[in-house]
Amino acid sequence: MSAVPEAPRPFRLCALVPTYDNPDTIRRVAERLRAHDLDVLVIDDGSAAAGREAVAALARDGLARVRHRDRNGGKGAAVKTGLRFAVELGYTHALQIDADGQHALEDVPRFCALAATHPDAVILGAPVFDETAPAARRFGRRFTQMWTNLETFGRVVHDPMCGFRVYPVQAAVLADAWGDAMDFDPEIAVRLVWRGLPVMNVPTRVRYLTRSEGGVSHFRMFRDNALISWMHTRLVVGAILLLLTGRARRREALLP
Repeated sequence: MSAVPEAPRPFRLCALVPTYDNPDTIRRVAERLRAHDLDVLVIDDGSAAAGREAVAALARDGLARVRHRDRNGGKGAAVKTGLRFAVELGYTHALQIDADGQHALEDVPRFCALAATHPDAVILGAPVFDETAPAARRFGRRFTQMWTNLETFGRVVHDPMCGFRVYPVQAAVLADAWGDAMDFDPEIAVRLVWRGLPVMNVPTRVRYLTRSEGGVSHFRMFRDNALISWMHTRLVVGAILLLLTGRARRREALLP
């Protein structure tokens, strides 16, 4: 007797917020996500005392479910912890967003609606920068876009580094991205394309906060650029293997 296929689970979306030393912004982000009727999962990636207490206070006040990592492992490590946490709690999708307040939280309903109507897709933020964007971020975007286009055999991912996105959580876990730091976001986007997930690129404003506003950058120029370069080296090799084995597929991004 053949096995009966398991019925797809009902759509359940949570917000996933990785944080490392964001005591001045994490509560505001969590409150605004809750205002959009989202369950919020916050992963504290080994913050110092102030950041750790700010996250613990969210749990005490019922604003978020929280996981504390014992030590800082990097943004990717925190997101992986959060994705596994989401699976444990029965969520089918996770809206990943940064804890520093740079993303346009008023766009959350649009991302959620697209995920609900396209549950097999990965929804990626395509940043619309203003004058606050550092020149290094704009250059880094062009650099990683060029390599990502090669790795996905076309312009499928408009901005692989934007941390505002929605994943189908099972697919994201199975993508098995290696990166634990800032190399995670572009790597998992490419690996999800390789797994055949459709991609929707959603324009969204990005504003970089000043230090006085609570904005904190954890991008380490030498280390993270080296990790990103090594990540692209691995992915280009992987793309070549897909071509040689005949498994490469040219894909087009879906229109949002």
